[in-house]
Amino acid sequence: MPHNTNSPMAVLAAVCIAQFMAPMMFTAVNVALPAMGSELGGSALQLGLVEQVYVLALAMAMLTFGRLGDLVGRRKVFLAGLVAFTAFTCALGFAPSMDVLIGLRFFQGLGGAMLLSGSMALVATAFPPQSRGKIIGIVSGVTYAGLTLGPALGGLLTTTLGWRSIFWAVAPFGLAGCIVSSAGLRDPEHSTAEGESLQDMDWLGGVLYAASIASAMIGAAQAGASSAGAVLVALGLGGLVLFTLFERRKANPLVDVGLFFSNRYFSLSCLAAFAIYASTAGATFFISLYLQYAQGLSPQQAGYALLLQPLMQMLLSPLAGRLADRFPPGILASLGAALHCIGLALAAFFLDAESSVAAVAVVLLLAGAGSGLFISPNTVAIMASVTPRHYGLASGMIGAMRTLGLAGSMSLATAFVAFFMGGKAVALETMPEFLLSMHVSLVVFAVVSGSCVLLSLSRGRGSDA
Repeated sequence: MPHNTNSPMAVLAAVCIAQFMAPMMFTAVNVALPAMGSELGGSALQLGLVEQVYVLALAMAMLTFGRLGDLVGRRKVFLAGLVAFTAFTCALGFAPSMDVLIGLRFFQGLGGAMLLSGSMALVATAFPPQSRGKIIGIVSGVTYAGLTLGPALGGLLTTTLGWRSIFWAVAPFGLAGCIVSSAGLRDPEHSTAEGESLQDMDWLGGVLYAASIASAMIGAAQAGASSAGAVLVALGLGGLVLFTLFERRKANPLVDVGLFFSNRYFSLSCLAAFAIYASTAGATFFISLYLQYAQGLSPQQAGYALLLQPLMQMLLSPLAGRLADRFPPGILASLGAALHCIGLALAAFFLDAESSVAAVAVVLLLAGAGSGLFISPNTVAIMASVTPRHYGLASGMIGAMRTLGLAGSMSLATAFVAFFMGGKAVALETMPEFLLSMHVSLVVFAVVSGSCVLLSLSRGRGSDA
């Protein structure tokens, strides 16, 4: 492997800036949607697209940019992502209409995919294995800090300076990241994918993967409203099967599909990551509505209560990373997944219209502690299970599993609401139907979280690298 000239502290600083900005842009914008719709005359569908296209762009491009970083240099892709993300974010603050806002939001997501796809690969290259867990724990903690602080910062900026200031406030972070990356990050002289170059980039595979993911995600969002949604999901899943067959025949594939079959530890770790995220976002969605409609909390009070989960994740991620340097990361991740599963199971069977807010707090603390204990060790396990040649792929898979899991979780949640409640709004008279949809959904999410425990345990104690 070529000699690495990156400054470890510069890598950590740049990656932390990226991992803070991109998640914060997701949660901060969420609370500003009503103000955007009011000023720009946006429909409910358009407001939903503001969020959906950002996640869609991340999911479509994460693996492609991870592979591109292996071929042309991770620093180049990362720095280009910083510039693109910062530029499009600032431009969003000047959007004159909802259509322009949605378009810019998509390109902002592409910039975010460039940033996040290679972040963990940069970390894995810059730090020795014996301290990698600690560093990954720090990065995970910063990620959750972005998710946690996003709503508060978004609400404060929207109230005091207007929704456009949310996007402009990112400029200093992006500029700082560009300076640090330019000064302290270096690419090796040769491709990290030895013997390969940009000419070996599988662009056709990237397009097929992106189109399949887009079809599946857009279809899942519409599945409860029309039959066209189910058709799009089927086309997307069929496209992913075709993509897998196509990649297995390529000499230089976008994704080394054979790695999933030959490296059991890697593939099970990726599936475990997908399962934990797939059981998270939908559960949070239901508990948010439950706190407001069943418990009578205001949106602000419900928001404060929901902070318990990401706060636990933010606090425990660095500790879990440190522990992963001393103990088998698979065992720690399994323990975290078990705690997460217990929290969801308690919510599924014991939360009803008469439950106290304290009971909800216990559920959120357990689920937050479980995912906080899971994420860092599992990320360590994924990066440790591959050779440096596949760091870009592994880093891209971490981001892809997170994005696809969260999107799938929300799709399941909305499908259950549509099935049990039809077109009815959540209100006092429809509370029984809402609680039924919530309980069934939480049981499903608890089962998915339980599958994460099984996947994590079945991979064993060591890696295949």
